[in-house]
Amino acid sequence: MPEEAEVPGTAEAAGAGEAGQAGDGPSVVADGGRALTVGVTVLAYTVGVISVLVGALLAVAGLTGQVFSAWKSAGPLSPALVGAAMLGVAPGLFTVGRARVWEEVRTLVLPLAVVLVGLFAVSLLNAGRLQAAAGGAVVLVLFSLGWVAVLGVLAVCALTALVRQYLKPVRPPAARLAPLPGWSKPFLAVLGSAWFGIGTGLLVSPRFWADFVPWAVNRPDAQALGVWAIALGVGVLGALAEDDLTRTRPALLALPGIALALAVVLGVRAAEVDWSSGPALSLVTMVAGLLLAGTIGHRLLARGPAPQA
Repeated sequence: MPEEAEVPGTAEAAGAGEAGQAGDGPSVVADGGRALTVGVTVLAYTVGVISVLVGALLAVAGLTGQVFSAWKSAGPLSPALVGAAMLGVAPGLFTVGRARVWEEVRTLVLPLAVVLVGLFAVSLLNAGRLQAAAGGAVVLVLFSLGWVAVLGVLAVCALTALVRQYLKPVRPPAARLAPLPGWSKPFLAVLGSAWFGIGTGLLVSPRFWADFVPWAVNRPDAQALGVWAIALGVGVLGALAEDDLTRTRPALLALPGIALALAVVLGVRAAEVDWSSGPALSLVTMVAGLLLAGTIGHRLLARGPAPQA
């Protein structure tokens, strides 16, 4: 009997369908949106490795009561929290390469760009307080020089990668496979707005907003914490705008990681925090909100995409 002719594209379509059904596999929305550029993937992996190394250094030093920072800090807690955030976001960055389209990673990569550009700007604005300028131990002076140099390179790379990403042709957007539950949207709106608002205050007016931080901080401490708070707000509000859990996989992995890392540092250095203050209660609520958002998002996503009509 004559062999049955194979329909062109059948194998590829079947492979794509299988990939789409795999919960931990590649993109499930690869048939629409902008193709993910190599530059974004390389940036995410590079920052992920640096975040693990530098974040661990800052966090461990802070946990042991040592003030290890690129600038003269008011105490060990603020640099330790910055390091904890770097450690917590790293697992999400390492999953960016599994995506095929930009829409699946932008809720993590855009906040990443905010952190890189923001911390570099904070370092320049407070150049006089850098260890290299103010005078400190040789190790701290060298660390501050490397901090500024590496951040500057990464900030330029992040902006370049974003420009190249948005120059990619865009295909019609894929249908949303797992829309956010209606009850979660007010929660995410409040959580994201809280992080973004407080972060903006700390960054723009650190002298005033530093009084609302329940531990001792100076200007660069407040502004660095503000950059991270803005980035968290952008990520949470970005997830709300995406309205699709399948497009927030890396961010869903980063949120609980950051929350747990922050909780460990705050718990170990609890003596430095004024827990009787309103800002301390607000901080605990906001960190718990990050943990809940990431954990619940993972559980909902594990149930699989919503059935298509």
